[in-house]
Amino acid sequence: MSRLWDKGKPLDARVLAYTAGDDHGLDDRLVRYDVEASIAHAEMLAAQGLLGAEDLAAIRAALLEIGAEHARGEWRVTLEEEDGQTAIENRLTARVGAAGGRIHAGRSRNDQVLVALRLYLRDAAAGLRTGALAVAEALDDLAAREGSIRLPGYTHMQQAMPSSVALWAGGFAAEIRDDAEGLLACQRRLDRNPLGSAAGYGTPNLPIDRQSTRKRLGFAAVHEPVTAVQLSRGKAEAALLFEITLLTQDLGRLAADLLLFYTQEYGFVRLPEEFTTGSSIMPQKRNPDVFELLRGRSAVAQAALAEVLGITQKLPSGYHRDLQLIKPPLFRAIDSCGQSLEILPPALAGIRFRPEHIRLDPSIDAAAEANALVVAEGIPFREAYRRIATRLARKE
Repeated sequence: MSRLWDKGKPLDARVLAYTAGDDHGLDDRLVRYDVEASIAHAEMLAAQGLLGAEDLAAIRAALLEIGAEHARGEWRVTLEEEDGQTAIENRLTARVGAAGGRIHAGRSRNDQVLVALRLYLRDAAAGLRTGALAVAEALDDLAAREGSIRLPGYTHMQQAMPSSVALWAGGFAAEIRDDAEGLLACQRRLDRNPLGSAAGYGTPNLPIDRQSTRKRLGFAAVHEPVTAVQLSRGKAEAALLFEITLLTQDLGRLAADLLLFYTQEYGFVRLPEEFTTGSSIMPQKRNPDVFELLRGRSAVAQAALAEVLGITQKLPSGYHRDLQLIKPPLFRAIDSCGQSLEILPPALAGIRFRPEHIRLDPSIDAAAEANALVVAEGIPFREAYRRIATRLARKE
């Protein structure tokens, strides 16, 4: 099993285990994107006269076959292969011979990894956006179903002004839609083609066409100059993680409200039994584990963001192996957020508010009463405020 950088000298197995780490397993999600980018790169090489038509046809067919086999679970990237790029090129060369080695002209593992990652992150951001919009729609459905039920609105954990299920659910739906738009905005940094930047300094003496691969892969622009590409590493990733953090914080605050409303002391809501769990010792318990984990998972995204920023903050220019360490926290946060977005709509569909348990404090309309005096008597709001406060104080 040869690696892309092998020069025929043995490598201590401990070095491979330490430097590759979990990267080979993480790369499985990038295989389809690496195949797509490799085909685009091969087509560009052929258009530039750097690859023959027969070789291009063989390479394209073999890459499509390799990608399809991976999608069917017939092979996975192994530690011995180190990464997805080696795994694909080894399989390609085994099928098409020397032609497989020609595909690496005009690129490095650095831009090869980055283009696959950007293609993946474009899809991941779009998928999370779709999931966020589905949560917002589930909140709209909840508001339509039970929106007229009155709720106390809280400030400082005290009943402050009247609210409703419609207002409560609508507020969260609006912010989650805003988070969805934030995920869309992340595309700006992801939508630049890094192919052709190679190890960060271009491809001397090779007449490659970066616009060609940009068009083939659907990027909005070519990432230029080539020296900017490695300097950008971690920025698009951090931007996406920041938006994921904001989204998961909103999901966590939604969960925190429902957890409070679910306590016996409040009793505002009934959670669907199929989305609660039991206690191993207390027969009467139904535990809101799903919502507790939703509340806690914002920490996963926030920690991932801090980790990525910490990895890149003091790196000098050029490529460094440290950048490989971005993938674990990045993928972990994407997966965690995706799981939360998947489970929340069906959980919200089963929530029922219990108006018979919802009690509004008798003074909760005090602000409205002060406003009514302003309208009726034309007095300053501060005078109306004092009158209502004095009246309420006499009742205590």
